[in-house]
Amino acid sequence: MNRLSVIALFVLLLTGCEQKMKPAVGPVTSADIPSQESWNSTVTFTDSAHIRAVLWSGHIAVYTPRSSTLLSDSVRVDFYNEYEKHTSVLTARRGQVNDRTRDFEAYENVVVISDSGTVLRTDRLFWTNATRTIHTDAFVEITSSSEQIRGHGMESDQSLRNYRIFRVTGRAVAKE
Repeated sequence: MNRLSVIALFVLLLTGCEQKMKPAVGPVTSADIPSQESWNSTVTFTDSAHIRAVLWSGHIAVYTPRSSTLLSDSVRVDFYNEYEKHTSVLTARRGQVNDRTRDFEAYENVVVISDSGTVLRTDRLFWTNATRTIHTDAFVEITSSSEQIRGHGMESDQSLRNYRIFRVTGRAVAKE
């Protein structure tokens, strides 16, 4: 081998041995990893063998250490009264269930449609399982056959029959 070939080989070896950067890896705890995951799943919430709600989500991730279930990729919840009669349906882009209390939070493009035709739109809504009521402090719009009301903050039964809006703006048609 001639001297030029040895130098070329040596230069190739030096340039080929560069130090590769490794990505930074942070610590991961068990609370950060779901203990269960499912896709396109349905969960039925019952109380004393009576159906209270049926939830469907595109992705469900259960975090046992923090007693929380995250819902993403679209959420739909059908609500039922004490006689197991359907009262309303909620849709949202994502949500979260408190596994201890069974309370539910919905986020992003939240729409509730009651069986009577009343429609509620907001970006954030909370459902309290113990009282079967919904509430939010976010901007809301409620539309029914007789009124269109907007405001910030509201509370209602889950069927949207008895609702109260805080800081109201909007219009209503008076019955004669």
